Amino acid sequence: MAYITAGDFRKGITFELDNGTVQVIVDFQHVKPGKGAAFVRAKIRNVMTGGVIERTFNPSDKFELARIDRKKMTYSYADGELYYFMDDETYEIIPLGQELVSNALNFIKENSTVEVSFYKGAAFNVEPENFVDLKIIECEPGIAGATAQPGTKSAKLETGFSIQVPLFINEGEMIRVDTRTGEYMSRA
Repeated sequence: MAYITAGDFRKGITFELDNGTVQVIVDFQHVKPGKGAAFVRAKIRNVMTGGVIERTFNPSDKFELARIDRKKMTYSYADGELYYFMDDETYEIIPLGQELVSNALNFIKENSTVEVSFYKGAAFNVEPENFVDLKIIECEPGIAGATAQPGTKSAKLETGFSIQVPLFINEGEMIRVDTRTGEYMSRA
């Protein structure tokens, strides 16, 4: 088992907090006040729930490092409340519940590649690729020559997700979407 002290914190390091939850360091700062002992102020995010908290640590506090495994997987199909993903290396099919995949479902369709994060063999997060190409299935007709006009309109993607697109985009077109922000990037 590998350990880390709070004095060695760096962004992106994952560790187990006292209560057994896995945290990732979002930001940290070593503070040396004029009086009193030095301390580490850290902003940490719970990898299971996504909740962010700010906490102070003694630089000598010791924590167990948490090993997060990430696997490329392919979304195969949905069956009621379960969503099935295939490991691209072993071809093993893994069922995941709605609560784990709900955010990713806005940007994935069958045969989409995703990254699934595991801790101690249990999946806890599903992330689509950063940019995906999706078809618009519903929107108002495009306005010819509107490429120079500012403004957007609502469009529904083939996954059921609604997005704002420029006025010149038409129903049936393929567009590129940034999955981190949920915003239109360009025509595909």
